[in-house]
Amino acid sequence: MPRKIIVLEVEGPHFTISLYNDLLKIDLKGSFKNEIEEALENKPVLKETIGRILGIFVPLHIRVSDIYSVHLDETIVNVSLPHHRIIVIPLERKEDAEKLVEKLNQLISNEKMMKIKVRRVKRKLKRKSRGVSPSSYGTVPYYFPTEQADIVSKINRKIKKQKKLAKAK
Repeated sequence: MPRKIIVLEVEGPHFTISLYNDLLKIDLKGSFKNEIEEALENKPVLKETIGRILGIFVPLHIRVSDIYSVHLDETIVNVSLPHHRIIVIPLERKEDAEKLVEKLNQLISNEKMMKIKVRRVKRKLKRKSRGVSPSSYGTVPYYFPTEQADIVSKINRKIKKQKKLAKAK
């Protein structure tokens, strides 16, 4: 598996943000992570409920293709995700926040362009003709009302043969 290249890495007091070409990764570190783990370990009920809920509502590994938009308010980065979820990332330095928002916006636009290209290719493949369209004789059943006049004699022959076989028995 090819090794992923880090586009940007930002260190915060309680977390580390790593931005790859296709992934935004938020890792908790140090005492903050330990506090959460201790709270969950001390009460198994919390571990079962909150642990699962945190995994659903606070994703820490986010694909760039899943991000709708990124906004900056002073030093707080807001990442909009599907299902009306928003991740708020508070950073200490404004320069780090601006860099993160700029890089994320670039990667999001690249992902959107790739989706458009893939859609176009799929449409072209779908539209490709598969040869000459079939004639009406190939698609219409044999006993079509306009052709029945031509086959009446064939139908009568079958009926006569069946009558002869019935008399012979």
